[in-house]
Amino acid sequence: MRKNLLFIFLFVSQIFFSQADCSSALAVCGNSDITYTPSGIGAVNESLGGCLQSEHNSAWYTFTIATGGTLTFEINPTGPVDYDWAVYGPNKTCATKGIPIRCSSNDGTIAGYPTGMNMTATDTSEGPGFGDGFVKYLDVLPGETYFLYVDNYSTTVYTFNLTWGGTATLASPFTDPTIQPHPFIPPGIPAANPADPREVVICSSSVVFDFSTLTAGILNGNPNFNVSYHTSQNDALTGNNPITAPIMVNTTTVYYYSISYTDPANPTNPINKCRQTGKFKFKDGSITANDATLTECNNNNAGTAVFDLTTANVISDPTVVKEYYPSMNDLNAGTNEITNPATYLSAEGVVYVKVTSEFGCVATAKITLNFYPVVVVNEATLRSCFIESNPSTASFNLTAAGVTTQPGITKTYYPSLTDAINMTNPIGTPTTHIAPNGVVYVRVTNGNGCYNIAKVTLIVLPPVKSTVLIDKIICMEDTTTLDAGPGFDGYEWSTGTTTQAINNVGVGTYWVKLKTGECFTTQTVKVYPSEQPVITNVDISNNSITVNVIGGTPPYKYSIDNINWQDSNIFSDLPRGDVHIYVKDDYDCDPIDITVTIPNMINVITPNSDGINDVIDYSALGYKQNLIISIYDRYGNKVYQADKTNGYKWDGTTNGSKKVSTGTYWYSVTWNENDKKNTAFKFSSWVLVKNRE
Repeated sequence: MRKNLLFIFLFVSQIFFSQADCSSALAVCGNSDITYTPSGIGAVNESLGGCLQSEHNSAWYTFTIATGGTLTFEINPTGPVDYDWAVYGPNKTCATKGIPIRCSSNDGTIAGYPTGMNMTATDTSEGPGFGDGFVKYLDVLPGETYFLYVDNYSTTVYTFNLTWGGTATLASPFTDPTIQPHPFIPPGIPAANPADPREVVICSSSVVFDFSTLTAGILNGNPNFNVSYHTSQNDALTGNNPITAPIMVNTTTVYYYSISYTDPANPTNPINKCRQTGKFKFKDGSITANDATLTECNNNNAGTAVFDLTTANVISDPTVVKEYYPSMNDLNAGTNEITNPATYLSAEGVVYVKVTSEFGCVATAKITLNFYPVVVVNEATLRSCFIESNPSTASFNLTAAGVTTQPGITKTYYPSLTDAINMTNPIGTPTTHIAPNGVVYVRVTNGNGCYNIAKVTLIVLPPVKSTVLIDKIICMEDTTTLDAGPGFDGYEWSTGTTTQAINNVGVGTYWVKLKTGECFTTQTVKVYPSEQPVITNVDISNNSITVNVIGGTPPYKYSIDNINWQDSNIFSDLPRGDVHIYVKDDYDCDPIDITVTIPNMINVITPNSDGINDVIDYSALGYKQNLIISIYDRYGNKVYQADKTNGYKWDGTTNGSKKVSTGTYWYSVTWNENDKKNTAFKFSSWVLVKNRE
């Protein structure tokens, strides 16, 4: 069944151009139908015998039984003619065929009047005018070989159709899967009209063709089969006049192939005469490739572009195979094939493409590689005023950079050249890009998708400050002038003044906005009060005082009347009681002043309880802060302390009750004045103690 499906065109309505002699009888292989229009007789007018007399328009066939059983057939003329026939055998030769074992010469005259062998007839031979044209079937055995003679008795020739029947089958190498394990594959491709011969594609309308190149494809691996090629179907059926060498072929002639079998174990096996035939034509499959041009971007003026050679429209057939080469010499030699045609990096120039169809036809074309016009860019510089909160940076409007004058372009901004090439990390806010001094890169893309990269230098315009406007120190009660100096395009002071300088300003903090070009620099200036001196302590010794001062700006000036000033901090020969002391520093600001009390000095006490000079008494100074009287012997040992607990008095005793020895003692009186600074005072003197035992 598999073989019948593949070669059904061979078995159904097959036209056999039979030979008209017994010696050249064609083998009937398998139960294949026979359709034939006989014309004349062969080289020999055969002796027929039986119900037949002589040949008229005849054909001879031979067949071998494959499986035994009953064998019938039916011959149907296509016109009102008388077809006669005879079967000889079994296992006879043309010379020994003798009398036919089945014979019919019935003279039917109705178109389509059948004749043959069937299962109902009982006679084995019918002469003219006898019976219905049918005789009894044959019982046949495997391996038996028979001859079948068919003759159109009438002078008018009509085609006959013969079909086989019964339970027996006829031998054929084409129906035995042990002989033919694979289907034969007809050469070429189906024609546009299925009724036309198949088409073998050649690469020209006429070419010298070697038919043997088709054989392996037809046989499809089946052993012991052969293929011959012919210019007529009759030759294909007989195997005569095979084409044995390459010949010039064309696309109009129909050619035939014939498949035959050779039994390797029996060269005389009747099935060796079996043939299957087919026909084909040649079709001109030559192809034409057209030159093409590809245009790509010379991005960033690199001098090269990436070309997709596969997009070059050199041919519309999608089934072809294309190979690309840098030169025609390489194409012809098959060397240096371009292995990355979809991403071919090249300068402007040409490459060559070899186009091969599915049938092996070849064409070549040239592909011209061009660049689009270059995107013209210029480097640019942007300057922007510093940001006050971060003076090393500025806000730049990158879109204002004049990197190109070409219309229809798109600009994208990147922090580095690598980013611009790879289109990574784009700057998201190009109109307010915060950056220090440096560069950014602009990818400029035109409508063709080509780009170039421009560098934009960013310059932060730094603060421009006055070199003459500096902080000042003045007396708290004074005023001064603040002058920013010349050379600026504008001034705006915190006081609202817009002049270069402001006058009569006192202690405080001021600012001025200095305009340079379009930038403003805010400069702060402070007017400090001079630091006033501080009287840290005053030492009183007898009628002299020493004023100790810190802070302020030396040298200091001292006075006790705020009129007459001296450089010395010592005043002598002062009267007892309160003395007013004034001090000022080098700024000559309003002086600071304190009141000093010079106490009465007590130099002798006679602690004998007579009420006269019994004690040293400084209780009159008790209103002073931290008033303490310390008594020391001549060795510096402290023998007594008079303070609030004992009324600021000393009665010449030590340890609470023991009288000290008669002698001279030193004492100091210390306190803090009740002023803002709690000025420390120290009064030192001596006392003679006379104790009577």
